[in-house]
Amino acid sequence: MEKKTAFDNQRYLKEQTAAILERVRMFDNKLYLEFGGKIIFDYHASRVLPGFDPNVKMLLLRQLMDKADILLCIYAGDIERRKVRADFGITYDVDALKLIDDLRDWDIEVSAVVITRFEDQPAARIFKNKLERRGIKVYTHRYTKGYPTDVDLIVSDEGYGANDYIETDNPLVIVTGPGPGSGKLATCLSQLYHDYKRGVRSGYAKFETFPIWNLPLKHPVNTAYEAATADIKDFNMIDSFHLEAYDKTAVNYNRDMEVFPVVKRILEKITGAESIYKSPTDMGVNRAGFGIVDDEAVKEASRQEVIRRYFRFSCEHALGFVDRDTVQRVELLMEELNVKPACRKVVGPAVQAAEEARQKGKGNEGIFCGAAIELKNGSIVTGKNSFLMHAASSLVLNAIKTLAEIPDKIHILSPETIKSIASLKEQVLRSKTISLDLEEALITLSISAAANPTAQLAMEKLKELQGCEVHMTHMPTPGDEAGLRKLGVNLTSEQKFLSKNLFIA
Repeated sequence: MEKKTAFDNQRYLKEQTAAILERVRMFDNKLYLEFGGKIIFDYHASRVLPGFDPNVKMLLLRQLMDKADILLCIYAGDIERRKVRADFGITYDVDALKLIDDLRDWDIEVSAVVITRFEDQPAARIFKNKLERRGIKVYTHRYTKGYPTDVDLIVSDEGYGANDYIETDNPLVIVTGPGPGSGKLATCLSQLYHDYKRGVRSGYAKFETFPIWNLPLKHPVNTAYEAATADIKDFNMIDSFHLEAYDKTAVNYNRDMEVFPVVKRILEKITGAESIYKSPTDMGVNRAGFGIVDDEAVKEASRQEVIRRYFRFSCEHALGFVDRDTVQRVELLMEELNVKPACRKVVGPAVQAAEEARQKGKGNEGIFCGAAIELKNGSIVTGKNSFLMHAASSLVLNAIKTLAEIPDKIHILSPETIKSIASLKEQVLRSKTISLDLEEALITLSISAAANPTAQLAMEKLKELQGCEVHMTHMPTPGDEAGLRKLGVNLTSEQKFLSKNLFIA
């Protein structure tokens, strides 16, 4: 059965837009709005809030573009150590370039890029040169002297004053960046310092989605946020400042709670007046909770997201990206929600498919992999690896054949073509593996579709896989992972390697 729509995008868009414009009016018609979370392709939100448009923030921005400038921040250290975004499989500097292109696709131009905590790192300097030679303004901000304890030094010409002022034209300035720790807050506060020196009484606020402040602390959607940020050790807590000021319960998270007293003192030092913000929740503009129209569906979707995060971090632990504490943190969250990995519907069928492959291949050397996908109608399709095809390739081909109602005995890829490609990989390209990964299988399918109407019919069904749940019994190869990502499925896998080889091309 189709997934329930549990979130009203239009209501959220209307309320969030109104709340932002109201905040702009509060500050002499100049507001620096820090965008928390992903500005585009927010797939975490779309998974835990079924019906949430992953690009709803872009729809909001497009409504505000006649009133807004955009600044993109990136931490120089992330560029230098080539930090990778797990959801896209690309480094943060490449993600910044991609974001600029994606915004242009929406007819939105980035006003400037700010490289924060810049210390002349070689990779950061190359990144700066690359952008400037493509006509993009780049500013470099160094670490703020005195931060976080010496407010007098922070709010001085040696602190924020040492940063170049970024000229902006519109009353709303969106400050965004790839991932946490990109320097968005420091950029906003630096701009405020310069504005006040120029007589402009600007303000600061934060665009928030998670945690959702007006849901209970242990609501699964807030727990899913904790699971998503387990690697940076975020955790939710009751906003004690909000409770004391208003006698009302609100949910926030540790980093905002820890930094609030400092930010409040800095704002008061810059403005020379008592801050209007009594709590970190006050600083946020977050109407996401008012868009929820089916709380039970959201709860179940969030439980499933916590399981996905468990599988992802388990694989990242096997690859050396995170420590064991991260995995254990998500295991504890699953216990709180009373869910297990097997509660993910596609896990069991994938394991069964791997066992069937093992039984069929008895006496042969190799690792047998199974995969399963849950289609939009709730049915499960499986695939397994073979001498000529990866499990992910088999899975996708079986799924689109099912959607196109093509009988199993009919081939949509010619066996002779597959053997020919295997021969090329083995004898000419000298590849260690000759079986087709998913990217190779999709290219083969597109070629077959030119002469085979059945293959064409199946290929047209590929777009129906977007948003479907997939599980594999082994970590995908790069070609499988890239193909599944491009198809837009929600992939999880066991933390098992498909080969003993340390390098897989």
